[in-house]
Amino acid sequence: MKIIWSNQAKFSYEEIIDFILEQWPTDIALDFENKTNNLLDKLKKNIKLCPNSKKKQLRKCVIHKNTSLIYKIVKPNIELITFIDNRSEHQY
Repeated sequence: MKIIWSNQAKFSYEEIIDFILEQWPTDIALDFENKTNNLLDKLKKNIKLCPNSKKKQLRKCVIHKNTSLIYKIVKPNIELITFIDNRSEHQY
């Protein structure tokens, strides 16, 4: 099982990390990074770990109350689509 990061996933992840670092101490950003990495490790073992999103063929994992990961299964891999702010109006 391989995890593939889309350009949008890389961009949105970096934006979130940058925002956290601007607003809070470094340990908060490290905690978010650890939560994300733990989730990715779990997804490698169970690709259907997270529920379907509103958008067809996509799944949504809540990483933190404010942030979720959107991904899709492209067998035998997982493609990370984007990271979203749960407080925003989004299509997922």
